Amino acid sequence: MASVPDASGVPGARDALGPLKDRERVAQRLLESSARHSFDPDADLDWAAPLEPGKWYCPPELVSLYGTPLWRRMPEEQRMDLSRHEIASLASLGIWFEIILMQLLVRHIYDKPVTSSHVNYALTEIADECRHSKMFARMIDKVGAPAYPVARRHHNLARILKTVSTTPGSFACTLLGEEILDHMQRLTFPDERVQTLVRGVTRIHVVEEARHVRYAREELRRQMTSCPRWEAELTRVSTGEAARVFTAAFINPRVYTNVGLDRREAVAQVRASGHRREVMRAGAGRLTDFLDEIGLMRGAGRRLWRSSGLLA
Repeated sequence: MASVPDASGVPGARDALGPLKDRERVAQRLLESSARHSFDPDADLDWAAPLEPGKWYCPPELVSLYGTPLWRRMPEEQRMDLSRHEIASLASLGIWFEIILMQLLVRHIYDKPVTSSHVNYALTEIADECRHSKMFARMIDKVGAPAYPVARRHHNLARILKTVSTTPGSFACTLLGEEILDHMQRLTFPDERVQTLVRGVTRIHVVEEARHVRYAREELRRQMTSCPRWEAELTRVSTGEAARVFTAAFINPRVYTNVGLDRREAVAQVRASGHRREVMRAGAGRLTDFLDEIGLMRGAGRRLWRSSGLLA
């Protein structure tokens, strides 16, 4: 494909991390990687294989109640059942988030040259996210748990956020959803205690999301070097608010009711759990460091990140 110049590029631009890479070259490399390392979950995973007795649905250390007094009282079978419901809750969250992401990507490329590699890669990523959403939905059905939509207030707040989001805000929010889940999935797919199907799903997602993260990081850096001051400030605030919503919606509290626990007690113990706080912060650590370096963790935005619990 011929390289098409994009007027929104900033030749020779730099930020705190160094020189910015050429937008078209980044996209071309990501397209080459996509051609080599893409998956068809319908064909590449064994959906007909039975679930394996005695195996977790995610590493126990990633279950929200791990290490709490309530966890210590729960029998092993109930703990594993909670991991089954939580993986369904996370998959539901992933579908919600990826539907938002696809809308943001379509909006991003609407005015850009349709034959550019940058646009071509965005369309490739949208195709990836369509497959991921279908894969997550099929996994929810396979493990025999219900889907767990986010609360109506979060659903509607996200509708507002994605509508008013700036272009850099769209890419910052993309990274928020991708990098925290990616951290947890990188701990899941090599773990032999976990169901083979779940490991396969997370492996596919990790491999393909690595390209999405690269695309979003490079574009966010580029946008932050050229956007006006008001847009940078709005991006700081909207990203901080998105972090607050994302963490509040991370696990649907109905999972606790559905495994026979008292919802209020479970939610209170998760909120008080130092281990859970560290798991979430570890998942966000690379992202918050990156956002800080490029100037997105200042003022009101930083205060919102702190209120989310993701920032130490």
